[in-house]
Formats: sequence, C-alpha cells, structure tokens
Amino acid sequence: MNNNAITIQEVAKSYKDFQIENFSLELPSGSIMGLIGENGAGKTTLIKLILNMIRKDSGTITVLGKDNEKELTAVKDDIGVVLDEPCIPEYLKTKEINKIMKNIFANWNENTFFDYLKKLKVPENKTFKEFSKGMKMKLGLTIALSHDPKLLILDEATNGLDPVMRDEVNDIFMEFTRNADRSILVSSHIVSDLDKICDYIAFMHEGKLLLCDEKDLLLEKYGVINCTKEELQKLDTSAIVGKKKTPYGINVLMERRNIPQGLKISAVDVEDLFVFMVKEN
Repeated sequence: MNNNAITIQEVAKSYKDFQIENFSLELPSGSIMGLIGENGAGKTTLIKLILNMIRKDSGTITVLGKDNEKELTAVKDDIGVVLDEPCIPEYLKTKEINKIMKNIFANWNENTFFDYLKKLKVPENKTFKEFSKGMKMKLGLTIALSHDPKLLILDEATNGLDPVMRDEVNDIFMEFTRNADRSILVSSHIVSDLDKICDYIAFMHEGKLLLCDEKDLLLEKYGVINCTKEELQKLDTSAIVGKKKTPYGINVLMERRNIPQGLKISAVDVEDLFVFMVKEN
C-alpha cells in the first residue's frame, strides 16, 4: 500500500520559456516537506499541477491515494490549500466567510475557525479588502485548518508575517503533523523557517529537482571546507557539489565522506546547502 500523501511520477509541463521535465517526488504521510527554490524555479507551477489547476503534459500525480485529474474532488475536504494570493471576495467579513465555508466543506468546524482567528489575531469586523498581506495569509491558513484536512498544501503561506507570528504558525504546523495521518507540503523563500519545521527538503531549480531527502540526513551528509586555490586543485572535482569564493579563500561544499582527512569541516544548514547547489548548477 502506498503510504504517501503525494506521489509525483515523471511529470512534465512545458511553456514557451519554462519547463518542468521528468519530475518525480514523494511526500510520506505524517511528515512536513519544504519545497525550496528561487523565484521562477517552478514551485508555484508544481503546486498548481498537484492541485490540477493546470494540466500536466505527461506523468502521474496522486494526492491522498487519488489520481489528481480524475478523483481529486473525492478528497477535497481532506486538503487545505493556501496559495500566495488567497481567492476571497473583497467585501466579505469573517462571519460571512464562515457561513460560505460551511456549505463548501462537509467537515467544516466553525469553533475551530473562530479559535484560529483569535489565536492568529485576525480581525473579525474588517472586510477582506481592508486586510494587509499578512492578515490575508493568516485568514487563508485559518480556513485551511478549519475543515479537519489530512494534507496542507501551502505556497509561501508565511509571506508577510512578522517573525513572532511566523514562529507561532510554525508551531501550528508541527502540532498539525503530530497525527501520523496528516502531512504538509510547504514552499517558502524563508528557508530558515523550513529548516526549523521540515522532515524532508526538496530543492527546485529551473524546473528540475536538484535534491530531495530527509533534512537531518542531508545536513549529516554534507560539510563545508575552506581552502586556497592550490588546495582546491588537489580535491577530487567530481566530489565537489558547490563552491563559493570569499575574502578568506574558497568555501567548498562536499559530501563528508569525500573530504580528505585533516581538513576542518564546517556544518551546513539548509540555506547554505541550497545556495551552494544553485551557484554550481
């Protein structure tokens, strides 16, 4: 039995100036996966493909065990979605949004909805039009969490939030996945947030998947050494994942097993790892 919340197999989508090609990815149930990539890497396109908002050219995508083109409506109640721009009519207030969502989601829980509004400090007497970018994202998160979903799909969901509120939202995400049946796919430019909460990290660059693995394994696997040009020339070039010049020499990212003995190895975080990989690619 497939125990993945999302399975993407050899998916392709071509535009005039951009393409996703032979893309495969698995999000195991009960885990949080961070989707990292610079602007234009294809993160939002991939999320729209998963949600069948745009049609793929080839390949297969299953979401909660259902084919995303033929059967996604069967699990719509089980998926909470927050896109970069929440699609909510501008004139609505939260009480009116609650009434509408009751008719959309069979599992809608208005107590949960109003509890999250208070927790995230979302105003109840303003129209959506009056909300700041951060408030709109918080309302989107509140809606996504209020119909007992098994899967959250979040595109830049912490965009516009201050550091204190981002920390609170990250706590909500971690609490959400304490239940082994619940999973999250979250894309973000704020790599430090993903570093804190994610079990898996997927790096996207120019429509391709550079790397995807358990976060802790990635951080154990790679290290950085600082060396001179002469020392660099003595290294096995095929083992170098990325390098970056600094005023103090050259920082080189390698798998730890390929680093010669005697050299000082510095730990990397997720942001370091991504920057090194993209610079080299």
